[in-house]
Amino acid sequence: MILIVGGAYQGKVKFAEELAPETEWIDGRECKEDEIYGCGGIHHFHAYIERMMRKAGPVRQLAGEIADRNPEIVIVSDEIGYGIVPVDAFDREYREMTGRICTELSVYADQVYRVVCGIGVRLKG
Repeated sequence: MILIVGGAYQGKVKFAEELAPETEWIDGRECKEDEIYGCGGIHHFHAYIERMMRKAGPVRQLAGEIADRNPEIVIVSDEIGYGIVPVDAFDREYREMTGRICTELSVYADQVYRVVCGIGVRLKG
């Protein structure tokens, strides 16, 4: 597993595509729920988490399920925990859940990168 995180519009997708050029990608904003278990990589993973939470509630087991069912996946996610704490309760829960899932995924991942200004910095692996 490879996990790539960073702020919005920092070049994560381009970095991921260069790092894993043969990967077949899905988009977390619109993919089917179970596609994550058979794809090569997912962009907008944070959006996938939000969609699943709105549909089914908390997704606490997601990191373990991904690690078990698709251990070679490349995951690209925005870091959404910075800035002003949202007033809306769902938005706070979604932000926290995304951080917790990405933290757990980093344990399973062979490689972890943080991308800033298009530059990927290896954090693990």
